[in-house]
Amino acid sequence: MKSAQEDEYLEFAAARAKALYRSAYVLAAGDTYLAEDLVQETLSRVYVHWKRVAKADNPAAYAQTVLVRTFLSLRRRRSSGERPIGTMPDSAAAGPDTALRLTLLDALGQLPPRDRAVLLLRYWEDRSIEETARMLRLSSSAVRSQGTRALGKLRALLGDSLSDLVAH
Repeated sequence: MKSAQEDEYLEFAAARAKALYRSAYVLAAGDTYLAEDLVQETLSRVYVHWKRVAKADNPAAYAQTVLVRTFLSLRRRRSSGERPIGTMPDSAAAGPDTALRLTLLDALGQLPPRDRAVLLLRYWEDRSIEETARMLRLSSSAVRSQGTRALGKLRALLGDSLSDLVAH
């Protein structure tokens, strides 16, 4: 890659890495290692096609699409069943909504990968139905119905526990 293009890519990667990681963390249901791997894979794929990506209307949306598709592709592979083991930290990081956040991430982690991807794009990333459909290669009606079903599953998983965690 030429120096100017490489500098442009490095600037893009530095600017988007945190946002990509936040999305990857939600997709990975709180698995920080998987989230880091997803971001690394996404940025490497963007790098390979940077000449074309840089000319796109929205390189950030392109990278987000690559992230989601990489996640879904990884979930389909047999080798993705790997689960780390070890000890858990003594306590969670302190924050005003730690219990709520952990409860939501745990519930999201119990959803199938495609449901998680639809909810991430529609509600976490605030993407339109059409944009979500394009990113996931689904029809708009499939995104609407899958989103509705995924929210129903999430509500069933959360039950009354969410209302206990929300400050009134």
